[in-house]
Amino acid sequence: MKQALLIVLDSVGIGYAPDAASFGDTGANTLRHIRETVAGFCIPHLDAAGLRASECLSAGEALPPDETSLSFGAMTELSAGKDTTAGHWEIAGSPVLEPFRTYQQFPESLVAEMESLTGVSFIGNYAESGTLILEQLGEQHCQTKHPILYTSADSVIQIAAHEEVIPLESLYEICRNCRKIADRERIGRVIARPFTGEPGKFSRTPNRHDFSMLPPETVLNRLSNSGIQTVGVGKISDIFAGSGIDHSHPTENNAEGCRFIDSLLAEAPACPRLIFANLVDFDMLFGHRRDPVGYAAALQLFDEWLGTLLPKLDDELLAIITSDHGNDPTWLGSDHTRERVPLLLHTPHKSRNLGIRESYADISASLSAWFDVDHSGLAGKSFIE
Repeated sequence: MKQALLIVLDSVGIGYAPDAASFGDTGANTLRHIRETVAGFCIPHLDAAGLRASECLSAGEALPPDETSLSFGAMTELSAGKDTTAGHWEIAGSPVLEPFRTYQQFPESLVAEMESLTGVSFIGNYAESGTLILEQLGEQHCQTKHPILYTSADSVIQIAAHEEVIPLESLYEICRNCRKIADRERIGRVIARPFTGEPGKFSRTPNRHDFSMLPPETVLNRLSNSGIQTVGVGKISDIFAGSGIDHSHPTENNAEGCRFIDSLLAEAPACPRLIFANLVDFDMLFGHRRDPVGYAAALQLFDEWLGTLLPKLDDELLAIITSDHGNDPTWLGSDHTRERVPLLLHTPHKSRNLGIRESYADISASLSAWFDVDHSGLAGKSFIE
């Protein structure tokens, strides 16, 4: 039975994009800077598959002499942003050409409307790292029971609350109500950020939940409507607001995501199927926190797992490994970086150089070609032979 596996290594960029200057990211290079700053860093399976070749291709450097086990390329983002939503929607064939709205601080009138709709009063309302905001406002939140409102360089409304102060379902309901306003204001995501602990020892829990804007039609809708089962692993269903996703397996970390992939591939599918996975640890735990050592360790763990996956790939499975944006852990600030992303591809054909692609949406066109589904009206050009 024909299947496809699409793995997004969240934030694993391979060098600043041609328009990086517009984002203040000229010189950013997530993977190259990890290689340069972390002693002993080694990802042999990824590099043999073609990751290093993808980096060289992106940088205009000579390619490594050894043949790669997978086809390789580099993809340039077309969307007007460097956030998770834009990256994934473009991968699925719908680039975000009109940028989502971003804020350093929400207008008082907007906050008042959110408070009226949710029945709570917020504290905070500024752009900050998710871990620092807990250091700054976590104790005040516990004393006042007011949820923490904050944002970032991305188009997000983030709402943090201690799980013992505001129960999870109550926090989720606050976010659902704010989503109604976010739709009107064209804000990409409302993110529930629950945490636990005591002052000085607060920590975010795995119970994060993203409430995303409903995307336009994507290849996921086309596949699902054509009888191709679509399975999301990680936060995929959240990113697409459930649209075009038949089954979802939320995860707490990369390791659980990889276990789900193993389990799904071990099954005999009843129909053609796409497994679409996001592995978020690289971005959430290490990129935003500017931790190159932790980022390197996470890549090495994925590389070890990839070594067990590669022998399982057969001619009935199309496998794609890519990313959605960069997040250079050596860069200034704590935000994503505008970078090209890798493209590694397993097909029944001999590995080859796929070149520099003009859009992440080429993945969607290739999935349409693989499953023989109409792609008209969606963006992208297939790299399937």
